[in-house]
This record gives sequence, structure tokens and C-alpha cells, in this order.
Amino acid sequence: MKKTKKLVLAALLAALICVSTLIITVTLPGGGYFNLGDCFVITSGVVLGPLFSFLAAAIGSALADIISGYALYAPATFVIKGLMALVVGFICLKNKKMLNVFISGFLAEIIMLIGYFLYELMLNGFSLAILGVAGNALQGVVGVVSSFALILLLTKNKAINKFITQ
Repeated sequence: MKKTKKLVLAALLAALICVSTLIITVTLPGGGYFNLGDCFVITSGVVLGPLFSFLAAAIGSALADIISGYALYAPATFVIKGLMALVVGFICLKNKKMLNVFISGFLAEIIMLIGYFLYELMLNGFSLAILGVAGNALQGVVGVVSSFALILLLTKNKAINKFITQ
């Protein structure tokens, strides 16, 4: 895929990540929420590869934090979501089989769980950090399942599949 096309697709995915994080959300008791942002974070890794997906995921997710009033989390989100996409991008770079998509998505969500736990630990201490683990685990499950389903649907379309596997 040419760099210009990748850049445009990265911008589109950053926007999808931001919008799906802001709009398609379910608030959890005790604060926090889960959303479909991770669906597009993982999808960006599969479609764009490591570098461009890192940028799309990091920028789109951090922007969503800033817009939604969670600016304190934006630096951590930038790094965590970027690393998630980077891992997926590296694992799926040469082989975009669904097993690799699932494994890389699972590993990406482990990064998310550990990353936010450590950030919360640094900000608020252990008792508050541990409270976020269940919500983040739910976020991880939603992210893996939804991205797996989306990529499976996209690969069934011949025109889109050709574009994705370039």
C-alpha cells in the first residue's frame, strides 16, 4: 500500500477510533466505561501494520480522552493504545490469518490491562487501581470479539479483502 493511501487510511481509522470511543459507550458503575474504540485499534493494526496503526490508535484514543474530559489519561492512553496497535501490526504484518488476529488482539488487550493498572497505581494507589481491572478486562473482551468479527466480515468482501491484505 502506498504511503499516501496508508496516511489517509490512518487518519480515517484515528477518526473512527475517536468517534467509537466517544459515542459507542456503556458506562460502568463506579466510574469508567467500555466502548468500541479497541475494535478499531486492533483493526488498524491488522490493516495498517505497526507504524501507521500506532499513530492512528494513539492519536484517536488520546483525542477521545481529551474531548471526553479525561485529559489526565491522554498521555497514558496515547502510549497504551499505540502499543496495542503496534503489537497487532507486527504480529499480523506478514500473516493476517484469523488466528494471528485473535492472538494479537488478546496480547494487545493484556497490554491495555497492565498499562492502565500501572497508570492508575501511579496516580491513585493500589486500591483504586485494582478497581479498574474488571472494567478494563470487559473492555478487552469487547475489543477482541468486536475486532475479530469486524475483520472476519471485511475479509469476506473480495474488494475489501484485497485492500486489507496488500
